[in-house]
Amino acid sequence: MQPTPELSGLLEQLQSLRRPPKFKMLVVDDEPDNLDLLYRTFRRQFDVYRAESGAEALDILANKGEVAVIISDQRMPEMKGTEFLSKTVPQFPNTVRIILTGFTDVEDLVDAINSGQVYRYITKPWDPEAMKVLVERALNAYRTQCQRIDGVERAETQTDLIQTIFSIAKTASTITDCLEPMAQILGKYAEADTCIFQLTANKELTGEPGCYGVEPDALGWLAQDTLVEGALTTQLPQGCLDVSQDDQLSGLSHYQEQQISAHLVFPLVYRQRVLAVLSLQWRQVFPLDEGDLSLLYLAIQQVILALMCTTV
Repeated sequence: MQPTPELSGLLEQLQSLRRPPKFKMLVVDDEPDNLDLLYRTFRRQFDVYRAESGAEALDILANKGEVAVIISDQRMPEMKGTEFLSKTVPQFPNTVRIILTGFTDVEDLVDAINSGQVYRYITKPWDPEAMKVLVERALNAYRTQCQRIDGVERAETQTDLIQTIFSIAKTASTITDCLEPMAQILGKYAEADTCIFQLTANKELTGEPGCYGVEPDALGWLAQDTLVEGALTTQLPQGCLDVSQDDQLSGLSHYQEQQISAHLVFPLVYRQRVLAVLSLQWRQVFPLDEGDLSLLYLAIQQVILALMCTTV
């Protein structure tokens, strides 16, 4: 998804707020020395889990969940590497699997590789640099697969949301009738604790807001909020993704009383006029990622179009 210029400030905040998490790796070998070597090789890049058998590795996956890469020895007592890896496919289809093998075992791996259960094999003794290159390719394959699946899921979610937005607008008699149901659907979509949707006039909030997660009589502070004022003035999204790091906002009584840890304000702009503002608040540091934020913004643009379909 292409970055949206209007979100550049929020996206910069998000990037500085979060360090990319380490991917997880599982290494499986009945020889402790090999496990230690693999751990030392990849511990800076991955959270590495170690298992000395296929059965132990399956227990780790049951507890830790999906890992990006599995490196397994082929010749292990009780359960061969290919047998172990085949057991991981149904629950963790995205995981990329690498087999360590001797030259004499290569023919045994052909079926596993052709069936997609094994990404690549590498023969013992392996070259550490060659292993690093292979694992980097495996990680890229994992990222690509996850991004593809995530993109499909996001597209389906967005389609459902847009259909709901236009359904709300279609059945409403006036824009005012849309406020509360829109606040409900967008608040849930954004995983927010509070969502307020309020019309504006002459750069001021006006009328009764639509609310999710809060009562209207608790919103006396919103009209004077710095982020709301900024959104009305600049006609651009405003926000603070971690209020505890903002000296001005963290000291305000309503942020403390409402336990607001993250606050985004989106102006709904049509023909250079702000029709309404959408305030989303969380009691935790902003929980969404860049893709979620971009899709939320696109959904709000659809709300603008939907509102234009109603009778003012």
